[in-house]
Amino acid sequence: MTTFDEREHGYEAKFARDEELRFKAKARRDKALGAWVAAQFGLTGEAADDYAKQTLRADFQHPGDGDLIAKVLEDFKAKGIAMDERTVKKKLIELMANAVAEIEAGK
Repeated sequence: MTTFDEREHGYEAKFARDEELRFKAKARRDKALGAWVAAQFGLTGEAADDYAKQTLRADFQHPGDGDLIAKVLEDFKAKGIAMDERTVKKKLIELMANAVAEIEAGK
């Protein structure tokens, strides 16, 4: 194997690890967002877990975070709780940082 082939293999392996980390972190972030929203709604226990799982599934409908944000904002509106898109996006950023840190720490 040449040095170029070894380098190429290393880049491919790094890309695969990064993509796996991104997928796991995004799923963890989405579930954490669902838990945060459930807490805002006063849900606890199994009801909160169910809502978090629904939120996680909502993000698999379309690429990007638009479907997830729309679902959460619709749910806030249905509950009569004022919430804006900027606050939800800010929370997503915060939760993504937490998720990446947890995964990198082996949690």
